Amino acid sequence: MAIKVNNIGLDIDENIDSVKTKAARKMRVDESEIKVFRIAKESIDARKKNNIKFNYAVLIKMDNETKIVARANDKDVKIEEVRYDAEFEFGTKAMKHRPIIVGMGPAGMFAGLLMAQKGYKPLIIERGEKVEHRTKSINKFWATGELNTESNVQFGEGGAGTFSDGKLTTRIKDTRCDYVLEEFVKAGAPDEILYIGKPHIGTDILKEVVKNIRETIIKLGGEVRFNSRLEDINIKDKKVKSVIVNGEEIPCDNLILALGHSSRDTYEMLYKKGVFMSSKPFAMGVRIEHPQEMINENQYGRYANHPRLKGADYKLTYTSEKLDRSVYSFCMCPGGEVVAAASEQGRLVINGMSEFKRNKDNANSAIVVSVGPKDFASDSPLAGIEFQRHYEALAYKLGGANYNAPVQLVGDFLKDRVTNKIGSVKPSYAPGYEFADLTKCLPNFATDAIKEALPKFDTRINGFARIDAIMTGIETRTSAPVRIDRNEKLQSISLEGLFPAGEGAGYAGGIISAAVDGLKVAEIIMKEWKHA
Repeated sequence: MAIKVNNIGLDIDENIDSVKTKAARKMRVDESEIKVFRIAKESIDARKKNNIKFNYAVLIKMDNETKIVARANDKDVKIEEVRYDAEFEFGTKAMKHRPIIVGMGPAGMFAGLLMAQKGYKPLIIERGEKVEHRTKSINKFWATGELNTESNVQFGEGGAGTFSDGKLTTRIKDTRCDYVLEEFVKAGAPDEILYIGKPHIGTDILKEVVKNIRETIIKLGGEVRFNSRLEDINIKDKKVKSVIVNGEEIPCDNLILALGHSSRDTYEMLYKKGVFMSSKPFAMGVRIEHPQEMINENQYGRYANHPRLKGADYKLTYTSEKLDRSVYSFCMCPGGEVVAAASEQGRLVINGMSEFKRNKDNANSAIVVSVGPKDFASDSPLAGIEFQRHYEALAYKLGGANYNAPVQLVGDFLKDRVTNKIGSVKPSYAPGYEFADLTKCLPNFATDAIKEALPKFDTRINGFARIDAIMTGIETRTSAPVRIDRNEKLQSISLEGLFPAGEGAGYAGGIISAAVDGLKVAEIIMKEWKHA
């Protein structure tokens, strides 16, 4: 139990030590009475560009906490009790075989970590490489265009988020989020992710964090096998009997399927096995790059280069009534770069990435348009995958069929002409780029919606539709195009013993929500089964 004090405001140049003093004033106590003090949340209020403020919430421990809260009689001063402690009763059913987890992304990693902490000694299989080797494969691809289809930006230890920005923001309200953040910090993430309003780790630090979590799982008795692809599931009486991994049959009672959103061959195998799944909406579009300094000036005004402020971000949305489409920014990466994220030969995909310091010249974000089952020619639950593949193949050819990406200046895109010269904004994408007409690798509704949205976004961020801003194609892997249907016990509705989890299963949308979903699935198994 602790006292939580909310809404403590500081001017941008005010010393952070004032937070404790102001918290004591709100509680109507002497500062010396505070025994434990911790910042719980820090956010920036930049609504007034000439008067930027910081807002804090803090957690405090001291004597007579209940009496102090009652005496303060302030809605911002309250008792904070609810926390996730991962304590629950284990089930009574005996496990014949250790649990198997497919995928070492956030969902699989945190399901595995919690199970290992509780003595279940899970086996985690990951089709890609451990993060140290994966990094080498990815760097080789970016330098030469030589793609490893089993270990790349989409596949490998840490999941797709490891080579993005390491964003830890989420819209879900779940106390398990605290556990995830705290485990990240134990594994080497900066302490600030526990309290800043928009936490991120950055791909450079996240790679080391992921490695440390893996080593913890192994120390606790778990096993992690890399370069190990789930090839088949053996089923008996509508129950999981065993799995085939690299030709080896492994018996299994409980299978956590924490595959990534790009595991297309696995979706196809599940569909052939009769596992119930359905199409779900996703989004697709392009990446746009601007000078980070321009974004800073728009968001922070005269404070753009203030030492207390990091690279500014943005979030933009627009709905076209004429086209009945939503257009929005996605995975905005301050001070980052656009990266090659393909996982299949002959298909081109891009993503955004930032390191922890976010100190590179360009800001980039996906500008994407909503896509749904109404856009697919087939009723198959896998129709969204084929839709993605079709446009990724067009982008690959448009870029020169060598994993160079098609690019176009915003000014040329809006005027329907191919770019022939770069302006002041330099493309950050590697291996390289090719001038092209981006309308040739996107559906008409997507390019029409983006053309309608860009001038609207320019009214909110001055210069957003500037002539020399860079657009790079294409981004298609915003989320899974498939949901593996599950019941209230988080188990497949068609296959007993199969527990779909995380973003690739259609139940999350980012690192934190995927990790939390993995924890939920692990808990529900442990509450029914006891470990050997």
